[in-house]
Amino acid sequence: MDAGNVAWILTSSALVALMIPALALFYGGMVSSRRILNMMIMCFGGASLVALLWVAFGYSLVFGDSVGGLGLIGNPFEFAGLDQALVDDPDAGIPLALFAAFQLLFAGVTTALVAGAAAGRMKYGAWLLFAGLWATLVYFPVAHWVFAFSNDTATGGWIANTLGAVDFAGGTAVHMNAGVAALALALVLGKSKDWGGKLRPHNRPLVLVGAGLLWIGWYGFNAGSALAAGNAASVVFLNTTVAACAGLIGWSIVDRLRHGAVTSLGSASGIIAALVAITPACGAVSPIGAIIIGAIAGVVCCLAIEWKFRLGFDDSLDVVGVHLVGGIIGTLLIGVFATDAAPNGRSGLLYGGGFELLGVQTIATVAVLAYSFIVTWVIAKLIQITIGLRIPEEHEVAGIDEHAHAERAYEDEDLEARA
Repeated sequence: MDAGNVAWILTSSALVALMIPALALFYGGMVSSRRILNMMIMCFGGASLVALLWVAFGYSLVFGDSVGGLGLIGNPFEFAGLDQALVDDPDAGIPLALFAAFQLLFAGVTTALVAGAAAGRMKYGAWLLFAGLWATLVYFPVAHWVFAFSNDTATGGWIANTLGAVDFAGGTAVHMNAGVAALALALVLGKSKDWGGKLRPHNRPLVLVGAGLLWIGWYGFNAGSALAAGNAASVVFLNTTVAACAGLIGWSIVDRLRHGAVTSLGSASGIIAALVAITPACGAVSPIGAIIIGAIAGVVCCLAIEWKFRLGFDDSLDVVGVHLVGGIIGTLLIGVFATDAAPNGRSGLLYGGGFELLGVQTIATVAVLAYSFIVTWVIAKLIQITIGLRIPEEHEVAGIDEHAHAERAYEDEDLEARA
């Protein structure tokens, strides 16, 4: 094993772990002061439950030998309990325990992203049940399709191997998957009692802090996915940086043109939208391509967040407008801007590759969206008709924190009155 590679993936894993509290801060600042604790605990709780499932059978479902060689799901018993992680294999690129931990955090972050669709109105127990079922039935299978590559001893997922789609760090398995799941959950949950523009972020500086920490964590997410400290990780690091900057500028321009001001919330959202879009493409494009993708994501996602009002679904934290739309943009634009000079070594439409890669990316996109939406909707509906999804109306109006967790985020009565 190369000590430098091991050190880089250890560092990257810590950076991805940072994304869970960062997301909690980002989401927490966007809700009212009477909902912040619940929102943050949902992020931590969902990620924590998924970590336990990952050790029990999740890693096997994702990276085990594909059942029947079909590329749909890994053998759930192959790595059950992860006892194999105790063995020091000198021939491995990095220790199995480290790779398992790195990917565990991907699963946790993805599940936490979905929580934004349930802000302030979902029972905490129902959320944990949903998170466990969703990870098992949606995230683990889709991650197998995308992240499990075939080798001499095992068959991997169909998107990565049979189809040959490009997704460097999770535009399909993470962002589109979480974004369309958030849409399905929001539709089943229904609107908040005060939905429709009355809810305002109670702490915008907290949103900016969360966005900044997410940006830092994203380097582990993207550059760490190179699984080595070399040129590929360096290219991805550069592309991730310039895309994020372009996203902020793109969103800010639209903000200024449409609303007459550049908002702090818009700037933070522009960064995140661009980071989402560059996630699948970061190893496939040039720095100029990364800038273009980031800018397009900033502009389009800024426009997309208003769809919730036109279509009537409650996505107050814009999981759909940012993660679903941004993930689609980044995944499809690989088919346009990919260059074989980049680490992925594939060419898109503008670099002589024709329409083939764009077609492949489209198939992967449609497959993930359809599977995730349908299964998520069924999971949410089953929970709704059994134990119920929503908290009582009076608890929702008064604020979920005190009723669900017996706590307040702030004891300042003036602050409470303004929130």
